[in-house]
Amino acid sequence: MEKSKVIFGNQISEKAYEKAQKTKAKSLKKYGDDSGANYPIYVDRNETIYDSLGVYDIRLKEGDSPYSLDRDKGIIVGNIRMGFGHYRISMAIASAAHALGYIPYWMDLNSYPQTTCTKIIGAQNDLYSLGSRLSKNSLFNKFIWEPLNYEGFRKLSYNASDQKNAELMAPVFENIPKDIPVIGTHAWPAQAAIHGGMAYVVNAIPDNWPMALHFAEGAVHTIQCKNAYMGYRILNGMDGDKVLNPMPNDSLFYTGHYVDHELVVNIEKDCQARLDRKAKGKPIRFLLTIGGAGAQREIFAEIIRHLLNDIKENKAMLYVNVGDYKNVWEELLTEIPEMKELATEHFDNFSDTKEFAAQAIDGDVYGIHGFYHENIFEAVYATNLLMRSCDVLITKPSELSFYPVPKLFIKRVGKHEMWGAIHSAEMGDGSLECRDIPHTLQMIDMFMKDDRLLSDMVGSICDNNKIGLYNGAYEAVKIAMGLKKIKNL
Repeated sequence: MEKSKVIFGNQISEKAYEKAQKTKAKSLKKYGDDSGANYPIYVDRNETIYDSLGVYDIRLKEGDSPYSLDRDKGIIVGNIRMGFGHYRISMAIASAAHALGYIPYWMDLNSYPQTTCTKIIGAQNDLYSLGSRLSKNSLFNKFIWEPLNYEGFRKLSYNASDQKNAELMAPVFENIPKDIPVIGTHAWPAQAAIHGGMAYVVNAIPDNWPMALHFAEGAVHTIQCKNAYMGYRILNGMDGDKVLNPMPNDSLFYTGHYVDHELVVNIEKDCQARLDRKAKGKPIRFLLTIGGAGAQREIFAEIIRHLLNDIKENKAMLYVNVGDYKNVWEELLTEIPEMKELATEHFDNFSDTKEFAAQAIDGDVYGIHGFYHENIFEAVYATNLLMRSCDVLITKPSELSFYPVPKLFIKRVGKHEMWGAIHSAEMGDGSLECRDIPHTLQMIDMFMKDDRLLSDMVGSICDNNKIGLYNGAYEAVKIAMGLKKIKNL
């Protein structure tokens, strides 16, 4: 049955199906039809994360490929650049695969500019980034952005249109051996892999607010939080109040949080170091990390102003990772001139970033350290490197909600993200979402002055680790490779 007409046994209305067809026709007209293309496969080491995670890139270009795809131990991590989140989850999956003895191949469907696939995803990424930035306007956020992210993406009709567009993404998989497992860290790579004939596909769902946006029927779906399980199983609210046919029980599995191997294996050590620094009265280390749409600068500025005196007195210190948004750092320096005398810049020198992050794990650090990397892999992975030595991660409640580090959640960008903070608070490793500046600064003061807040979160992280809460990346990889073993019996 066509995936835009029937979703998990639920008939899509004629009106919604016609809209899905029109969406595909519009994309064809705007971005071209490459269904007859024969894209060559070129495999090479990823320049940034090969040494750490053993990652190879799958590129679509002519030439003699220096490496071939390993059909026994290979696993494809299908992803897109839409913000930083899906890249970060992909790195966690790749890290776990590498640790388990497999070979991760990075396949970014937003990195092939000659393809219809990338043109479609790139346009959607631009729209999403624009919406994220415009969400700073309270009226736009209230009446357009939050309803779209919370209810619009929730509808089955949205998935029907996505499936039609995903049919146009299939050509990028034409020359990929069909028996290599694929883990998609967004529904589009998973959908494209299914349409492209890949036999073993896992769809690693990033959000714990159940939305039909995340469905890729034909794949095995994994989730990070048990509170999302039933919502996905029964397709809760995805067609108004209608009672829908549920997902089959072998299509949805709880795994736990998708976290990098390097972070998971060092949880106990890093948590103890946080307690030791607190006991010795060393500066509280805050890590501010900006999202891929660059929408948090104003909040960062207020946090930095609030902490300036404490930083000067060595009671606090800051890591500020602006990702690949150098303009954010420059605007902060212009807005807060006092930063300059306290700041050390680690700009576009990934070796320096790695060296600094490594020595900070056991060494002392002071002042403000700013990080900027034009390369997207370096921009994203810098946060992972700094996370081990920070005491508190300050972030919006998106994909970083699930990481094993004490967290202070600033205002979300999209209502679906609020469930990340809710889950983290329930698990004890993060704050509630601070939706305004005064509450954000209140939490900072509590981390600075309260004797229990940080230690309680550290204790929860250690307890969560004992029950495998942070092992989701390993479990997703095991499921993907297990599909191949089961079907070959």
